[in-house]
Amino acid sequence: MTQSMSDFSEQSDGAPLIALLSDAGPASQFALGTREYAWHQHVRGQMFCIESGLMEVRTHHGSWLLPPHRAGWIPPAVAHQVRVVGALSGWSILVAPAACASLPALPCVTGVSELMRALVRRAAAWNPRTALEPQQERVMAVLFDELRQAPRQPLHLPMPADRRLLRVARAVLAQPGTQRKLVEWAAWGGMSARTLSRLFRAETGFSFGQWCRQAGLVYALECLAQGQAVAAVADALGYATPSHFIAMFRHAFGESPGRYFSAGQCAWPAVPPQP
Repeated sequence: MTQSMSDFSEQSDGAPLIALLSDAGPASQFALGTREYAWHQHVRGQMFCIESGLMEVRTHHGSWLLPPHRAGWIPPAVAHQVRVVGALSGWSILVAPAACASLPALPCVTGVSELMRALVRRAAAWNPRTALEPQQERVMAVLFDELRQAPRQPLHLPMPADRRLLRVARAVLAQPGTQRKLVEWAAWGGMSARTLSRLFRAETGFSFGQWCRQAGLVYALECLAQGQAVAAVADALGYATPSHFIAMFRHAFGESPGRYFSAGQCAWPAVPPQP
C-alpha cells in the first residue's frame, strides 16, 4: 500500500526532507481539486505550492492566501486549516523537526523561483523511506538556502485577538458586501468607534478600513478562482458596476481579473499600515 502524506508528515525521524507531487486525482498523496481539511497539525514542517486555483491556510493568528506559484510554509506542530479551490496540481515538502531550525519559525508565504521548483521535482524522485545520500543532502542544502532567501509575500489577513474585535472581524468576513461604516460596526460590537479604530490597528497593524478592503480582496480572489463571473463578484462586494470593481482590482494587483488568473503569476497588494 502506498504510504500517505499524512503518514510521512508524522515521522520525526527518517529522511530529513520528503518531497511529494500532488494532483486532483483520488490516489494523490495530497489530494487537491476543491476540498477542505479540518484543523490539524503535523510533526514535520510543511511547505506547499499549487500551480492553479487558490489555497487558503488558516491558523489561530490569521489567514494566508496562496495564489498559484506561491509557497506556504507551516512550521512543525502549528495548528492549521486548509481550504483548496480549483487546484489541479502542485507539490509539498515535509521537513523533519530537527532540520527546521534554520527555517522560518512562523507561518508565511514566499515566492517560488525556477531553481526551487526544479530542486523540489528532483527531490520528489527520491525514496522517502531511505536515508539521504551525500549528493541528495547537498541538493537539500541548496533547497533550504532557496527557502530562506525567498522573498516573503504579504498575503496575510491578520485576525485580532480581542474578543469584541474578533466578533466584528468574523462578521465582516461573513458579509463581504456590507456597507456598514466604522461607527456602525463599533456600535454593533458594543464599543466606541475610537476604541474599535485604536485596538484594530494595534492588534492587526491595519486600520479598520484597510483590513475590510483586504478582506474584500480575499473574497474576490476566492470567488474568481472558483470561476465566478466578474459581474457576480462585483455585485456581491457592493460595487455599482463591474467596471468599478475591475478598476479597484487593477489598482490593487496591476492587471484585470481575467489577465491576473490566466497569467498564472499572481501577486498580492502590499497594504502598509498608515502612520
